[in-house]
Amino acid sequence: MTLDALLARELIRDLVAAYAELADRGRFAEVAALFAADGVLEVADGAAHRGREAIAAFLAGAGASLRTQTGRSHVRHLVANLRITLSAPAEATGASTFLVLTERGLDHWGRYRDAYVEAGGRWLFRQRRVRVDGWTPGSWAAARRG
Repeated sequence: MTLDALLARELIRDLVAAYAELADRGRFAEVAALFAADGVLEVADGAAHRGREAIAAFLAGAGASLRTQTGRSHVRHLVANLRITLSAPAEATGASTFLVLTERGLDHWGRYRDAYVEAGGRWLFRQRRVRVDGWTPGSWAAARRG
């Protein structure tokens, strides 16, 4: 493995971690800035949000829903098992699993499937597919599916 490949992998790991940290803090415009200008966030119900403005609006709505249901917005995303495949010098894909915790405990869990692109020395999400595999009965995620 080359030093460039190692650097790309570390920058992508940082991108994935930044997504979780910023989302947990409710900094949705900054989460959206982690996507390419025409990036896509595809969520569990099959809806695709294209572009930073649409992604930020969707995430803000989800955050508002969480606050409405729980009275708070304490949330923590735990991301694990990130596997990165570099397909070209400026393109990669990744797969990982996640757990989401709220003040009530485990809320939901699932998988991320990502496509990344390097632009201007930064790695960004070209596409992030979120698949929820399960949720705790009575949780925020369960209520959204209701």
